[in-house]
Amino acid sequence: MSESRQAPARDSVIFVAGARGMVGSALVRRLHAGGYTRVLAPGRDELDLMDGPAVHAWLQRHQPEYLFIAAAKVGGIQANNTYRADFLYQNLSIQNHLIHGAHLAGVQRLMFLGSSCIYPKLAPQPLVEDCLLTGPLEPTNEPYAVAKIAGIKMCEAYNAQHGRQYVSVMPTNLYGPNDNYDLANSHVLPALIRKAHEARLRGDAEYVVWGSGTPQREFLYVDDLADACVHLMEAGYDGPLVNIGTGEDVTIRELAETVMRIVGFEGRIVFDASKPDGTPRKLLDVSRLRAQGWQARTTLAEGISAAYKDFLRGGLRTGAASAASAG
Repeated sequence: MSESRQAPARDSVIFVAGARGMVGSALVRRLHAGGYTRVLAPGRDELDLMDGPAVHAWLQRHQPEYLFIAAAKVGGIQANNTYRADFLYQNLSIQNHLIHGAHLAGVQRLMFLGSSCIYPKLAPQPLVEDCLLTGPLEPTNEPYAVAKIAGIKMCEAYNAQHGRQYVSVMPTNLYGPNDNYDLANSHVLPALIRKAHEARLRGDAEYVVWGSGTPQREFLYVDDLADACVHLMEAGYDGPLVNIGTGEDVTIRELAETVMRIVGFEGRIVFDASKPDGTPRKLLDVSRLRAQGWQARTTLAEGISAAYKDFLRGGLRTGAASAASAG
């Protein structure tokens, strides 16, 4: 392995963009646990990622050896479909400023975190990386997906034209500590946790879940994602797009039932079929990742239990700058 592909030294400067969000904070935890001593994790008050000149100047000043792009405007089906222009413009701006700024600052290695919603709505399951751009996207989150696809292609273009080692990883649906539980823009799992918790407190006989309950989804505990990302960084991975997931999925009904058991809600589920289901199934093929020597460790029940404890500790969060993950 060449020097440029070796793992960063423990005292290398590593920049985590979006460090206050769910994925960014998990990356910071994982890096600190791994002994990395110079992890840069600025908040929005220190660095506004929508300000291109400020981002470029910050990168020139700090000269990170490795950059994780875990910053994005994210939300569930309702938010994605309602704020279509915001999701497209803000995500394009954030990733453009970071990727181009990294290149100008001479940053050789970078990891761009996207989302499994980049794949066609009706692509064969499980979703392999090569199915990208082979069919229409899910309409409700198309602007967000288009932005993330642009980020992938931007990394590929800088590699081809400038010899950079900018890799892209596509996480499946994420959950865990520091998640967003605002029902107006949260993803499906934190929304279910909050709904079941509040229904239990009120003593409700039932709680309502959007859609038919039949769509199948894969869920990855966020600390497992962070571990996968650091594993790829330390392995010097500089190959093509990589899916990150568990390789297993559940129906929304099964997910809601698991949440009910963990939260302690003893009523019944009512499905509101007037609300959209989104993509019928979304399961990632993770064989490329497993070939790199990594697989998920946290079971869904273990992860939901940990997430619920975090919810009870932290209450509601708005989660403005997290990592890309479609509900």
